[in-house]
Amino acid sequence: MYRDRIRLKSLWGKVVPAEEAAFLIKDGMTVGMSGFTRAGDAKAVPLALAERAASEKLKITLMTGASLGNDVDRILTEAGVLSRRLPFQADPVLRKAINRGEVMFVDQHLSETVELLRSRQMGPVDVAVIEACAITENGGIVPTTSIGNSATFAILAEKIIIELNLTQPLDLEGMHDVYIPTRRPFREPIPVVTAESRAGLPYIPIDPSRIAAIVVTRKQDSSASILPPDDETNAIAGHLIEFLGREVKQGRLGRSLAPLQAGIGTIANAVLHGLIDGPFHDLTMYSEVLQDSTFELFDAGKLNFASGSSITLSAGKYAEVLPKIGSYKGRLLLRPQEISNHPEVIRRLGVIGINTALECDIYGNVNSTHVNGTQMMNGIGGSGDFARNSHLAIFVTKSLAKGGAISSVVPMVTHVDHNEHDVDVLVTEVGLADLRGLAPRERAETIVRNCVHPSYRELAADYQRRALQRGGHTPHLLEEAFAWHTRFQQTGSMMPAQPAAD
Repeated sequence: MYRDRIRLKSLWGKVVPAEEAAFLIKDGMTVGMSGFTRAGDAKAVPLALAERAASEKLKITLMTGASLGNDVDRILTEAGVLSRRLPFQADPVLRKAINRGEVMFVDQHLSETVELLRSRQMGPVDVAVIEACAITENGGIVPTTSIGNSATFAILAEKIIIELNLTQPLDLEGMHDVYIPTRRPFREPIPVVTAESRAGLPYIPIDPSRIAAIVVTRKQDSSASILPPDDETNAIAGHLIEFLGREVKQGRLGRSLAPLQAGIGTIANAVLHGLIDGPFHDLTMYSEVLQDSTFELFDAGKLNFASGSSITLSAGKYAEVLPKIGSYKGRLLLRPQEISNHPEVIRRLGVIGINTALECDIYGNVNSTHVNGTQMMNGIGGSGDFARNSHLAIFVTKSLAKGGAISSVVPMVTHVDHNEHDVDVLVTEVGLADLRGLAPRERAETIVRNCVHPSYRELAADYQRRALQRGGHTPHLLEEAFAWHTRFQQTGSMMPAQPAAD
């Protein structure tokens, strides 16, 4: 059965068990694995590595596109396999190991990893492990539900292990657009001028002699944990749709808006879901992750075309979409993440970027990665690629967390991933702050008035008033700037204790 998917017959003899393929990976190696936000990841070889680590020393540097599914990061962490991890992760067990200093985590913009590899500022990649749904007659690798960094890993690696996944439909073939930029400093412009532009090949071109092993697998992608829209995410979507409607009325956007990008997760997915009932039509997406909302917009007749780097769906949507993925051919492309996230293309297309903030401050600085400035959550991902280069850089967050114990809008963020110069619009369920063309003092007033939850608004306004008395272009009270965070650490709430009643 699997031989039908290996069209280069000389490779049939390379099919081996995962345990045998894993022996190609030695202690100290750098391994590039496929996988981008739980989609298209290697599923068998990593588990064989973990089993080996029980009886021998085995430490690797692991590079991927983004986060992995099927608990791969957890399993490798618990087995002690990971010494270094990049450029993104989303596993709770790995996160704790990173924060304990046991695994060195390199948090990178998702567009940059392979640039650093190609210019030999990192690497080299010893072994690439790439999931495929087929191998072409000339040995080209047909990826599955993601491309991520797989193409460059495979091109640069000394040896390649292919995981041929028989559960991934062959209808995926033809949906990939593998374009590799030419080398700097003589690089030609990337020929992507619309979301629909096809610039490359439908497979990863490699010398088949470097394919060292093929492992046949039958495990599906992990589903995404995406919650349905709630009152707060519906309110965020409502504020954003109203804002975009004003942009159309003022002639800055047309009814089809501009290509849309949305980060991974419940809030961003819910915001796009809100566009189903919005007044806009003939939409396009130029994003990194295509989530449930992408296919809901397709099926509602609102979305004409979507370009991304992976398809990451909830369990129900995965079961619905994957068997009929062929019906979306002609309307969907998957690209390497350095192209889906490339600053040149994002700026050329005028993308509307919608990403999620962990916290933001009254001047519009955004923290996407660190709790209390020190504890890594997942990583910056692609949000920085889009924030710096989009036509509109929009960040969304609920105004409260932990049942109101935390305000997501604070006097000063404890870690800055996106500074005030890159943030155009902030949205919470409370309201929307359009920060374009505003000086810091004006930004603070606008954010406090429109985005801070009422229970914290007077606290934020009081801080702002007293900081203004101190003066400066961006007024702050340095001795109090992190007082809310400190209070949360000490008492479990950012809210000051109420005086006892007489």
